[in-house]
Amino acid sequence: MSVSLGRPTAPVRARPLSEPRPALVLTLAGILFAGVLTLRLLAGDAADAYSMLYAFPVALVATAFGMRAGAGAGLLAVALIGLWAVTDDVSLTPVGWASRALPMLLLGVLVGEATDRSHRIELERRSFEAAALLHREAIEINDSLVQGMAAARWSLEAGNTDAALRMLDDTIARAHDLVSDLIRRAGMGGRAEHLPDPERS
Repeated sequence: MSVSLGRPTAPVRARPLSEPRPALVLTLAGILFAGVLTLRLLAGDAADAYSMLYAFPVALVATAFGMRAGAGAGLLAVALIGLWAVTDDVSLTPVGWASRALPMLLLGVLVGEATDRSHRIELERRSFEAAALLHREAIEINDSLVQGMAAARWSLEAGNTDAALRMLDDTIARAHDLVSDLIRRAGMGGRAEHLPDPERS
């Protein structure tokens, strides 16, 4: 009687969405900030809403890096609005400042918070998937080892001691391999390498 103790296989998973490239995002955001500032300095007057174009780089940074970076991008937009006001000697009322600064700050914070929340949800989902996969593999491993020990017992009851010993040796060796593999995949490869080999003990 032979028992197959196959290695549990993980289900095929879809590849996650690509992570943003920090250098590319920051370069593009810098170009947008500089472009809006140049447009603000060279064209139009205080009544024009060119400053609202800072929403594009602020939203880009917040979407890529989260709330803190989004808030920082909002502050940078406000600083550039201030630079324009000083350079062109523009006098803005408190309402004028609020209408330009608050949207940038709120945009960076709110979009960044939504990005952070999305990342947390994704991490939790991956964690749950990993835990479910390990649970299924543990069940499969347990079933495989139980089958091996049951087969060895049947061989002993039938009086076939040599076959029973071979099955036990195979089951123990397989248990060692499976547990070592699980430990390595859990990020503890160093400990897995030091597990005693049952064939040498």
